[in-house]
Amino acid sequence: MDLGVLSKVGHKEKVEVTPTVIIAWTNANPRMVGYFTALNTNTIPDRYPIPRIYETLTQLSQAKFIKFMDALNGFHQNVLIENSRKLLRILADCGIYEYQRMPFVIKNSPSHYQRMMKPYSLQNDQKEG
Repeated sequence: MDLGVLSKVGHKEKVEVTPTVIIAWTNANPRMVGYFTALNTNTIPDRYPIPRIYETLTQLSQAKFIKFMDALNGFHQNVLIENSRKLLRILADCGIYEYQRMPFVIKNSPSHYQRMMKPYSLQNDQKEG
């Protein structure tokens, strides 16, 4: 909540919620996320290409300059529109919350994030120079 990813939903508001699950990462702290299986099942897939690692590394090896961007918690850089927030509500032991920013477990999160990062890609840098 301190990062603005979640906000508490008013107790008088009529809501539909998703239960939460804990994901245990081998290299990080466990993370609580919404169990959005029903939403993901009914979501039309957004097929946006992710660059191939070989092509990206080849372009990097030929670059004169390399820029570095810190996109810490990248999906959380995307602020959700109001209508989407109502679909992304979770039930926790201390209340009902809704995501204000893109969660990691939504079907189209990777495509949306890649589209957001496209203007900063190597391909665009090569076209400019």
